[in-house]
Amino acid sequence: MRIVMTGLLLVASAVGTALSITVLPYYDDKTGGVLPLVWVTAGLWILFALSLITLRGLRTRAAIVLVLLGSIAIGGAAMAGPPNTSTDSARYAWDGIVQNAGISPYDYVPADPALAKLRPEWLFPAAVLTSDGMPGCTGARIMTVKEPGTGDVLCTAINRSKVTTIYPPAGEMFFAAVRFLTGPGPQYWPMQLAGLLISLGTTALLLRALIARGRDPRWAALWGWCPLIATEGVTNSHIDIVGAMLVFVATLLVSTRRPVLGGIALGIAISIKLIPVIGSFALLRRNPVRVILGAVGVFAVLYLPYILASGVGVLGYLPGYLGEEGYTSGTRFIMISLVAPGVAALVVAVILILSTAALTWWKSNPDDPWLAQLVMIGVTLLIVTPRYPWYALILVPMIAMTGRWEWLAVPLALTERLLLPSVDLARLTVTLGIVLIVAVTLYRAGPGALSRLGGVIRHPLGGAKTPENRGSLDQYVTET
Repeated sequence: MRIVMTGLLLVASAVGTALSITVLPYYDDKTGGVLPLVWVTAGLWILFALSLITLRGLRTRAAIVLVLLGSIAIGGAAMAGPPNTSTDSARYAWDGIVQNAGISPYDYVPADPALAKLRPEWLFPAAVLTSDGMPGCTGARIMTVKEPGTGDVLCTAINRSKVTTIYPPAGEMFFAAVRFLTGPGPQYWPMQLAGLLISLGTTALLLRALIARGRDPRWAALWGWCPLIATEGVTNSHIDIVGAMLVFVATLLVSTRRPVLGGIALGIAISIKLIPVIGSFALLRRNPVRVILGAVGVFAVLYLPYILASGVGVLGYLPGYLGEEGYTSGTRFIMISLVAPGVAALVVAVILILSTAALTWWKSNPDDPWLAQLVMIGVTLLIVTPRYPWYALILVPMIAMTGRWEWLAVPLALTERLLLPSVDLARLTVTLGIVLIVAVTLYRAGPGALSRLGGVIRHPLGGAKTPENRGSLDQYVTET
């Protein structure tokens, strides 16, 4: 009966995922489509929670089979339609097309007429005459810009088409590889398929790692069935899913005493997208030099051909993007700005992140760094509070490896912030997420957790300095 119930819940999740893409086209009508999509998304998270509950009572072998089948079904359903809340994969496709033509993606903006011959129709549809007789653009995900130099109306699916790319070299190489295999003609499904394969590969790696460590393999469902993985890793095919897998692999390698290989995996992850750098601190407790050399070495090697081609242009629009998003002014930190507005929020955020990094390095168990990774990445996301939930993809493997389901409150809060862009509501959901995490952490720490926490606050340098048992690990989470 539990197998049947779990299977039915997974089928419902797959159907709901497909419907959220095909029936509720967010970009076709944002005013009418947002609220239904919010409710469907909430329903998917509820189905996810119910599936995890029913999975607990199953025998291990049946649970493993269902984890894999559910990952395939939900991930496959996520390919039912084009991206529905992001257009980033259009930029991925364009950067790949440009590179396969022998041009650096850092040299030209997509709207530049010099690249007009490379434009596929699905990325740059022709303008049409509107009711007033003027040229205009129609269609979902299609934006209207003025072509530099000519001033002509240009229709494109690429956001920020008048600035250069922001993605580091390993990400660019990935985009080029996908488009090398498919060519410029196919629309969004190549990156979606790549996201699905990475998602399924990560599920399989999680199962193997959990079993090898004597942990419950059911925890792999925290990744494989998670709505965030389906929507942001597959449907919207964010490159962050590649970084998430590589940080997981890096942690796996370092924890099994292969620091150089772990450092290489970490360096590739950082050169996919810079965010994975927050996953480095938990890996530096043992053999830090080897990890750092491996990471810095591969990072430099990957950057070298692009630097030779474009010079300082390899920074692309990244500095402008950070300013546009409010990170340089401090306005993006919605929780910190309550008490430290403006630039002060940036200063406080940096202090908090560096403090968490120091504590993570100090308390990390080099043979079992998963909890340290979870806290470092999760706390950083709570400090930075991005409006993009796909940034939390890097957190989910750490949730799965530790079984700390309560940290799913972080990607859930970020998802709410994307769909309902209200700062006050986002502050409420983030606060509720923090309360849930703290409450469950204190429960896991067992009796006397509050008194131990009080002792840590009074004597922050006292107490156990190495997390050799579960109690000290949970004390580390509580201290953070």
